[in-house]
Amino acid sequence: MATVLATNQRVESEKSTVVHAVAILLVAYVIVGIWLLAAGPRDYPVFHVILDTGVGLIAAVLAALLWVMGRHVGVPFLIWLATAFGATALLQTIHVLIVAEWPGDPVATPALEALRAATWGPGAYLLPVAVAGSLWMFATRKANTLAFASAVLAAAIVLFALFQWLPARTEQTHFGVTRPALLLAPLLWLGIAIYCWRGRAGDRMLRALAWTAPVLVVANLVMLYSQREGDPQSIVAHLGTLVGYFVLLLLLLKLASVEMTERVRAEGQLAQLIDEQERRVRERTADLEAEVAVRREAEENAQSQLQRLNLLHQITRATSDRKDLLSIYDVVVRSLEEQLPVDLCCLCLYDAGSNALTVSKVGPRCTALARQLGLAERARLAVDSDALTHSIRGTPVSEPDTGLVTSPLSQRLAQAGLRSLVVSPLKIEERVFAVLIVARRQPQGFSSGKVKFLRQLSEHVGLAAHQAQLYEALKQAYDDLQQTQHAVMQQERLRALGQMASGIGHDINNALSPIALHTESLLESEPNLSPRVRDSLQTIQRAMEGIAATVTRMREFYRPRAADSAHLPVQLNTVALQVIDLTHARWDGMPRERGHVITVRTDLAADVPTIPGVESEIREALVNLVLNAVDAMPNSGTLTLRTKLLPAPHQGANAGYVEVSVADTGIGMNDEVRRRCMEPFFTTKGERGSGLGLASVYGVVRRHGAEIDIRSVQGRGTTISLIFPVPATPAAPVAPTTPRTQAAPERLRLLLVDDDPLFLKSLGDLLEADGHMVTETSGGQQAIDAFRAAQQRREPYSAVVTDLGMPYVDGRRVAAAVKEASPTTPVVLLTGWGQRLMSDDDFPPNIDRVLTKPPKLRELRQTLAEVCKPEVLR
Repeated sequence: MATVLATNQRVESEKSTVVHAVAILLVAYVIVGIWLLAAGPRDYPVFHVILDTGVGLIAAVLAALLWVMGRHVGVPFLIWLATAFGATALLQTIHVLIVAEWPGDPVATPALEALRAATWGPGAYLLPVAVAGSLWMFATRKANTLAFASAVLAAAIVLFALFQWLPARTEQTHFGVTRPALLLAPLLWLGIAIYCWRGRAGDRMLRALAWTAPVLVVANLVMLYSQREGDPQSIVAHLGTLVGYFVLLLLLLKLASVEMTERVRAEGQLAQLIDEQERRVRERTADLEAEVAVRREAEENAQSQLQRLNLLHQITRATSDRKDLLSIYDVVVRSLEEQLPVDLCCLCLYDAGSNALTVSKVGPRCTALARQLGLAERARLAVDSDALTHSIRGTPVSEPDTGLVTSPLSQRLAQAGLRSLVVSPLKIEERVFAVLIVARRQPQGFSSGKVKFLRQLSEHVGLAAHQAQLYEALKQAYDDLQQTQHAVMQQERLRALGQMASGIGHDINNALSPIALHTESLLESEPNLSPRVRDSLQTIQRAMEGIAATVTRMREFYRPRAADSAHLPVQLNTVALQVIDLTHARWDGMPRERGHVITVRTDLAADVPTIPGVESEIREALVNLVLNAVDAMPNSGTLTLRTKLLPAPHQGANAGYVEVSVADTGIGMNDEVRRRCMEPFFTTKGERGSGLGLASVYGVVRRHGAEIDIRSVQGRGTTISLIFPVPATPAAPVAPTTPRTQAAPERLRLLLVDDDPLFLKSLGDLLEADGHMVTETSGGQQAIDAFRAAQQRREPYSAVVTDLGMPYVDGRRVAAAVKEASPTTPVVLLTGWGQRLMSDDDFPPNIDRVLTKPPKLRELRQTLAEVCKPEVLR
């Protein structure tokens, strides 16, 4: 029996080792693959050849191993698989010999280049086609190996001929695929994986293929995106193929080892049966009466053993249905008390650090006795006896009579009337994590069969506990994965919103440009305006500047602000008071119309220092928070703005933190709303809400390096706090600088290009009012024709002012044509994307200056003065 147990343990150890090896191999492949793809577009030609060679060699090794196993056990299916891998290894070898660059090779001939292009495809298709064919023959119980080999050879020839005219690579097609000719390969492997997974219980080889095929699916999928030999995609694909072959090789070795071990185990069991039979024959011939006594005793032992096996089965089923350790322990001690039976039963957890045991579970019938012995639940038990010492080392201990043992635990049990004791360790992967203590009142209370039963029960309980721990670990990992996915999805939503806002901002800037130009022109050229009209025009101008700044923040709110962005000292107390004044109509006038009253309170700390930031952005964020708070109090309430200084947790770059919070006594938020409230377009206001308020607040917080804290209780209200860092060394305030204005030439010949007729006419009229000769064109090609005609008339333009985004011929092509005809003619790009181009340092070629829409006349005049020579037209 010991041999059988040792063999079982060796089988389980080998299985565990193979599973660990496969897991490590797959994890390593995932890490290396992600690293290669994240490293960027680099080529690895030498590594590519090495991997190609490795794939061919491993395929050959698999073919040899499968052939030997198939001939040894007489299974045609293994021989068919060996034929498939052998043909694949041959094609892979041909591919390596053609692709490898040998020293001293002459220049590649067209025939060699054709072979190079045509050898990669057949190898990718031949193996899945041949494996699928072998699975079909296996399912239909065919046995013609020669026909199968002929079919594989024919398939190789057909594939080789087919890939002679199929393109090796194409431009990116749907989903970025560059090798559409390989599209069927992952689908074939996927079908093989599904078929093998469904039939894995019926054949061990199908189980091995079910592990290998998904890896090859991933490898062939990655190969679809390879653009050239040696790029990261092809390296990851070849590495995946190599890993898949290694997984199959490890599993085949495991199969061979398991079959050998099972054969040894069967022989050992057969030898034991033979010995037992001979012993019984000798005893029977020696004494018939002794034979009857032995038979009766054997029947009794068998009956008791059957009862214990039934009990073991019941306990095992009960523990396997539970996922927490305490319920498993409870089932064990209750079942032993009721059915073994025992007078004392408890389970103690072992702490290796303190070398002590803690009672975790006690049987309900022996609770009083356990308390008398100091073994109540959560009691600590010192390892002060030989039984406990041996058990924590992994050896079960049986004491037939505790009165004959001098250890403290045994003497304590003997004084309480418990005369027999068994201590059995519970192990997880050879590590003792608990011990099971059972005792009975009569001496010799545990037979060898019962001791053996308790040892087997301990093994099953250990496995159940291990499964419960794995379940908890898996559940925790799944929860962590969900949290990570949620964070990534939120960031991607913010990125998509910023990209969409960039396009919207371009259209808004174009629409504002005529208004901005005429407003600035009126303020400059009409000194006799009445104060009321001038104030109105200045209000319009400030509103347009605010809209332009908002558009810029729409594009950038999801991105961290650039390091060189100007941050000025901001006093949050002042900003909070301004926010109250700006939102007065929303929290006072509108609620009063409905008969409700919202009380606004302020709690502003007197010692709040200034923080570096953009005051308009912080003000806008607080306005959004106040408006949300008002919306959350439809039936009156109290709104509180509070500021306070928080100390720094430790000495560092920050002198502390300033917290500004907006609190309301409204309806509050549940956990789901609080978790998603900062997602773009998420709103609980229905048609009234845009879902962008808190998302923009989140953008302001990120750009200022601050933090946001949301505390909410349904039915009681919400408090949202913005926590800004205070630098240890306050930055000196940045004084606004007024650029030096250079006088523009009195008269220039200018070419204007824009597809917006309203903006084109507005800008042309204002430049003509400055004394310039202006030619207006509404498209790129029209502008190029006008410029070339002026060059031929010897009436060149002093400068070209063009938009960027125009249909058919855009501003880049206009600039290129102008510079080609006259390299010295300056080109000024006036576009709604100007702010993005300047912030990203993405100046198009052939452009001398970039101005953003809506333009300012002063900036345009300054730019013309700088780029144009001061020549007056005659």
